[in-house]
Amino acid sequence: MTLRVALTGNVASGKSTVAERFRAAGLPVVSADEVAREVVAPGTEGLARIREVFGPEVIAADGTLDRARMRERVFSDPDARRRLEGITHPRIRAAVDRWIESRAAEGAPVVVAEIPLLFETGRDADFDRIVFVDAPAEERLRRMVDDRGLSAEVARGIMASQGDPEEKRRRAHHRIDNDGSIEQLHARADAVLDWLRASTGAAPESPPFAPERPAPDGWMRLDLHMHTRASWDCLSDPEKVLAHARRRGVERIAITDHNELWLAAEMAERHPESVIAGEEVKTAEGIDVIGLYLTEVIPKGTPAVETCRRIREQGGIAYLPHPYARGKGGGGRMADELAALCEVVEVFNARLHPGRLNHPAPDLATRHGCLRGAGSDAHTVGEVAGAWVEVPVHPNTPDGLRRALARGRVHGRTSSNFVHLASTWAKIRKKLSG
Repeated sequence: MTLRVALTGNVASGKSTVAERFRAAGLPVVSADEVAREVVAPGTEGLARIREVFGPEVIAADGTLDRARMRERVFSDPDARRRLEGITHPRIRAAVDRWIESRAAEGAPVVVAEIPLLFETGRDADFDRIVFVDAPAEERLRRMVDDRGLSAEVARGIMASQGDPEEKRRRAHHRIDNDGSIEQLHARADAVLDWLRASTGAAPESPPFAPERPAPDGWMRLDLHMHTRASWDCLSDPEKVLAHARRRGVERIAITDHNELWLAAEMAERHPESVIAGEEVKTAEGIDVIGLYLTEVIPKGTPAVETCRRIREQGGIAYLPHPYARGKGGGGRMADELAALCEVVEVFNARLHPGRLNHPAPDLATRHGCLRGAGSDAHTVGEVAGAWVEVPVHPNTPDGLRRALARGRVHGRTSSNFVHLASTWAKIRKKLSG
């Protein structure tokens, strides 16, 4: 099955640079802007219709569309813009759809359509994932004036004609911030690329990130869900878990053992800047709920709603892991009910198989206004940092984490199916040892 990805962003955000990065990595990418030129090329029905509606003055001497004159016309006349869009948008949409279907028929695991006006044209529902490239408004204005030679007035008019960036941030599955160097933009694009490939089983064999791609200055990485030997199905030494996370560039981890808190609390006391004490509670309904920053264990079998209440009473953060997992997530049967009670929804779990069970989680977080988290769910040391959230550096406190996750960027890759054998072996070892 082909994963259909829309790449969007307001004007001068850097989305074309990200598109080139994806294309260079081997992903098939179509540009709606390029298609827009094709559907109004000389001899096309689209150009003939534009001439009919707007007159010969918008046609250049060589028979092509006079884009500068057309731009001035539509951005000073909203009705003219709507008439132009009525001509071009259906033709662009049809051409992009034909291209996507052709690539899917060829067996491409991921296809990308770069569509600047994705939300404005109502195309967001046509894609499995949406990647939004973001940049500060003042920087976008500068690029349009300095790099593209537009007047400030025209540039502002173009910006005003596009949708609210904040609304687009909320509705996108992935956000790539273009507020730093080109190297940082490439690193962020590569991290999203890893996620897209991992979710289809087409991930490369390399680790999810490499030492040459550190977190940007002022940012850090968190793995918010993992296990140690305090869990009944894990043998991992917690000090080795933390050391491995640090080697892979993750500066802080949440230890969330099954129905146990004592070892996570000990580690948090020993490493106050690097460890969050948590617990993954198996609720009465058989659905897991995680509490972060806990001080008292919540017994196994506590009803899910009561579990969330007890987490809040301790001043902790209720975190909903793998909401659509079979079994431990209830297949999503309580996803909306619990998301309404949790502050954070885990939108990527590296141990969830098949990886597509992660796909509905971002929408769940959006519906309930939840922050987005990610975790490796590691049960072996080697799995640690298989998924993470990149966030601004912040104090290791509940409020600090809340503020940081509001700006967080989720990354990761799906682990091998063989990791579950390690959990089975851990259960057998613990039963044999009594």
